[in-house]
Amino acid sequence: MTDKNQQPQNGLSRHYNASQLRTDTWNNLKQAVKHLEEKHKSQADTAQLREQIQDIFDLLEPIESYWAFPGKEAMQQLETLFERHEYHLLTNAVNRIVRMLVSDSYRYRSTASRLRGVDGVISASHSSDERPVNRAEQHYFEVLFVDNLSPREERDLRRGLLACIDPDDKFYYDVVVVPSFEDALIAVLFNHNIQGCVIRYSFPFKSKYSLDILQQYISVAKEIETDGADADLGPALGEAIKKLRPELDLYLVLDSAVEDIALRVYKNFRRVFYRQENLELHLSLRRGITERYEAPFFSALKAYSQRPTGVFHAMPISRGNSIFKSHWIQDIGQFYGHNIFLAETSATTGGLDSLLQPTGPLKKAQEMASRAFGSQHTFFVTNGTSTANKIVTQALLQPGDIVLIDRDCHKSHHYGMVLSGAHPVYLDSYPVEKYSMYGAVPLREIKQRLLELKRAGRLNKVKMLLLTNCTFDGLVYNVERVMEEVLAIKPDITFLWDEAWFGFAAFTPTYRQRTAMKAARRLHARYSSEAYRKTYAAYRQKIDALDPNDDATWLDHHLLPDPDQVKIRAYSTQSTHKKLTSLRQGSMIHIHDEEFNRKVEDTFHEAYMTHTSTSPNYQILASLDVGRRQVELEGYELVQKSAELAMTLRAKITEHPLLRRYFAVLSAKDLIPKEYRPSGVEQYYDAETGWSRMEEAWHTDDFVLDPTHITLYTGQAGIDGDTFKNRYLMDQFNIQVNKTSRNSVLFMTNIGTTRSSVAFLISVLLKIAQQLDHEISTYNPAELELHQQQVKSLTEDLPPLPDFSYFHAKFRPNPTTPEGDMRAAYFMAYNEDLCEYLKLDGTIERAVTAGREVVSASFIIPYPPGFPILVPGQVISQEILDFLKALDVKEIHGYRPSLGLRVFTEAALAGSDSQSDSTSASTNGHPAPEKVIAATDGLDQTEAAKKKTKKSK
Repeated sequence: MTDKNQQPQNGLSRHYNASQLRTDTWNNLKQAVKHLEEKHKSQADTAQLREQIQDIFDLLEPIESYWAFPGKEAMQQLETLFERHEYHLLTNAVNRIVRMLVSDSYRYRSTASRLRGVDGVISASHSSDERPVNRAEQHYFEVLFVDNLSPREERDLRRGLLACIDPDDKFYYDVVVVPSFEDALIAVLFNHNIQGCVIRYSFPFKSKYSLDILQQYISVAKEIETDGADADLGPALGEAIKKLRPELDLYLVLDSAVEDIALRVYKNFRRVFYRQENLELHLSLRRGITERYEAPFFSALKAYSQRPTGVFHAMPISRGNSIFKSHWIQDIGQFYGHNIFLAETSATTGGLDSLLQPTGPLKKAQEMASRAFGSQHTFFVTNGTSTANKIVTQALLQPGDIVLIDRDCHKSHHYGMVLSGAHPVYLDSYPVEKYSMYGAVPLREIKQRLLELKRAGRLNKVKMLLLTNCTFDGLVYNVERVMEEVLAIKPDITFLWDEAWFGFAAFTPTYRQRTAMKAARRLHARYSSEAYRKTYAAYRQKIDALDPNDDATWLDHHLLPDPDQVKIRAYSTQSTHKKLTSLRQGSMIHIHDEEFNRKVEDTFHEAYMTHTSTSPNYQILASLDVGRRQVELEGYELVQKSAELAMTLRAKITEHPLLRRYFAVLSAKDLIPKEYRPSGVEQYYDAETGWSRMEEAWHTDDFVLDPTHITLYTGQAGIDGDTFKNRYLMDQFNIQVNKTSRNSVLFMTNIGTTRSSVAFLISVLLKIAQQLDHEISTYNPAELELHQQQVKSLTEDLPPLPDFSYFHAKFRPNPTTPEGDMRAAYFMAYNEDLCEYLKLDGTIERAVTAGREVVSASFIIPYPPGFPILVPGQVISQEILDFLKALDVKEIHGYRPSLGLRVFTEAALAGSDSQSDSTSASTNGHPAPEKVIAATDGLDQTEAAKKKTKKSK
């Protein structure tokens, strides 16, 4: 018989997490008790099978101690049936429990049935004194109690609280009791149903269980520090839980004077009780869940839609009047139903609100979103993160400001530079040439650029660092470290983190630590502490002993900012609709900026009004409001399951021999060079060794891979990404993906992904692999050679990925630094006389070879990779031409095959001063952007004199 504290052989290495182990163990028990019943009927020997089942019960004991269903009493009753050889009843009970766990129907049991243990599980119908639960209107959750209680005290506690629940209550719950500090941490991370935690009296620190896969949850909480003294564990546990799951409502119950304690712990606990009062505690639990459940704008919109109104304003579609009276378009009404049109209105009164100046339900909805995502301020955006990015850049930047920007970021940022007049210094990501994609920007590259600007006397013009976190391919920065070291060089810089694909990350502790808002909060708290001042003083002694003029001093050491100078200014733009619940184009802007109220608020609102429609879509706003409600109540569960499904998909593809023949799932070692992975974690799953833990990598590495971004390498199948996406996935099986590279496609899981859809994708990949197997087996020698050439082309003969070249001297405000005046180039291209087209048929190559600096007049954006290979004002290098010629994609925005690349004429570029020919650069009656920039550039007199001299020459 196995020790219940030891993991059996199918443990950690074969299960991604304890939830997978729990599911598999219950299924194993279901099969085993069925087999036992059959053997018992045939009077066969059951001794070995009984020992196997006892091992399963021993494994389930610690696992189920953290869940209210089926509960400790039910588990004891199952074991009693087993010991009494009542195998038929045991089989029925286990089957019913497994069905309820798989279908989530256990959530909808009445309170009375919960109190009947196994009888309540097996019972097929409710007794006469029970009322069925309304699944749409009543919602189930679990409450964690932390106290070292006897079994009888646990039963009394549970029954006393459940007796307070009214059958008509909108929210009802069950109780989980754990006896120690460590058990509480395991419970809140393992059991996603927990929405509240009551910490009572004194309890020990250590758990009595040592099951490896459960102990992994303790490692997630490694940032939590406690001295282990039992007397102080209550407040310490509250602090720890708030760091792990900040959305939970916490309550502290004491049997000593509570007044002084309440003053000390008010930030983490909703309420402190002197001894337990069941009714007051029940009402507090209900109030806490009600506040998170509230969706103020969605509720206001629903209420408005049900009011009888007369519409004498815009929008004939309002109330559906122009639809349902029509003789020709009623089909759209039948498709969408009545409610969406009842909710269509241009009204901002009558219980509704104005997005441009919210004072009612929209204001409250945004404040609740700010609470959920951990920001100081949150703003809803109804036309996508492209607009959110432009709002932030326009609010924070003036013409002539320098921005360090990731070259392969979303195109909206490049257009934001044009709109704001800021001068970009493009940062190059490390290349992943084997898979025709770019990685992320190394911290060393960022520091090097800052030092160059500092030497040139331009550091005062640097206003922003703009990076993508996480990238389309799933690469995530060590946000906290990047911010800390950059602030050491430029203590007042503003960070814009494009987290379009990372909105979900705020709702699990592993992901959350790499979000902009979490990093900003941690850094603000750290730099405000006396402990940091001591750390900084020791750091200064060490760094001052080094040569400040040697770049190695700054590049080879972990830098720390001066606490007296540093300002935490972080902005995050988030495509809520990409990975969370929202209608298309639903986005948010999250802000943690110490200077917002003093310096930014007015300009931010001006930029917000500039880009926000006066007729925002109310359905998008309502979906953002409800999406916030969802993540506060079940975000932890849904994000965990999304990651679990992604891991399952990775494992199934990796371990299947036929799929491995043609495909590979790219891992951290494929996408992140070794020097950026000090943890040594290479992949999350290996067919030989099983699972490795991702937490260590996420705690230490420069870059990590989000497992929900699954890049499938198709090169060894001889199929390019675009062909695989369209001809195979979409045309044959209606599977939709977004991004491809030359030899890969990208799959993503999100909170809407189901196990069925993952199973479907696996079966589709198998069918495609079988197709390929069959096709290749029928090739004649010539066809086989062509196939092998195609494989070689996609796996070996790959075009090198070009770095950003440089801006032409005409668009370089300072000849010693790399920033470019892209706005000047953009508007200069409005004058057709200054532009021409050069084809990629050898014409442009000959011009480059002859020594001409050929300069792009437009953005050139191939899909994939989906970011500008060329921007206005950039010199076209031979490497860029080679890359463009090697691309086999059909979609290149800004490029017209019949004409060629749009470039500036040599005459237009004559003279290298960025302010020259400003008259010709104005178009359609608009003043030349160069004049505006020159007037507001803030250059000192010496620099201006130099530019004037250069121009006269």
